[in-house]
Amino acid sequence: MLAEQRAERILSELARRRAVTVTDLCQVTGASEATIRRDLAALSRQGKLSKVHGGAVLPGGEFHGEELDMETKRRLHTEEKDRAARYAAELIGDDDVVFLDAGTTILRMAEHLQTSRALFLTNSIECACRLMERNLRTYVLGGTLKAGTMALIGAETLAALGRYNFTKAFLGVNGVTISQGFTTPDPEEAAVKSLAADRAQSVYVLADSSKFGQVTAAVMFPIEAACIITDCLPDPQYRDYTDVREV
Repeated sequence: MLAEQRAERILSELARRRAVTVTDLCQVTGASEATIRRDLAALSRQGKLSKVHGGAVLPGGEFHGEELDMETKRRLHTEEKDRAARYAAELIGDDDVVFLDAGTTILRMAEHLQTSRALFLTNSIECACRLMERNLRTYVLGGTLKAGTMALIGAETLAALGRYNFTKAFLGVNGVTISQGFTTPDPEEAAVKSLAADRAQSVYVLADSSKFGQVTAAVMFPIEAACIITDCLPDPQYRDYTDVREV
């Protein structure tokens, strides 16, 4: 494969995944690690990507103003989400009081839950259904039902949420950067996630590698406020700010 063809393939893969590793690019191009590293350095000098340890991300903190619909999000990065979801499900013990939000990775997490005496609270209608299918103790918060995500949001949701304390909260996210922290497009969903984090002893954000370097409109909380569970960390600098678990 010629250098121009490799560059095109690298940028195409990066546009699709938002973060890639050298190993990933070796597999899709058939080139050696040394060749890929030279390609990344050249593309970085051209401003087409940001080279990080072990791979590359889209340049800067790319801003996304609109949210993808739920069905589209379900089809993206399914293997990566499943690995994070499976790991997160194993963190729950019988004595836990757990908050689960309406993210697609959190929904996958619910599918991996086995018999448990833990108590689960959620603002997601879909998540509640999956928990009930597994005969798990489930409470659903009230509020305004958001079309598309089937999440309960608004003042009533926040009021109900404020009456609980959690041992663990598991939250989905649309963007993760060091400077802007964890973000999501909808301010009302961000408010629910933020309050759930405030009420929890331990907070986990499930974020596949495509979420790093992305920024959306509403801030949930700073990066140091949660442990990140991800399939691949594109930039080791994140470890300087919070606990990151690659699974």
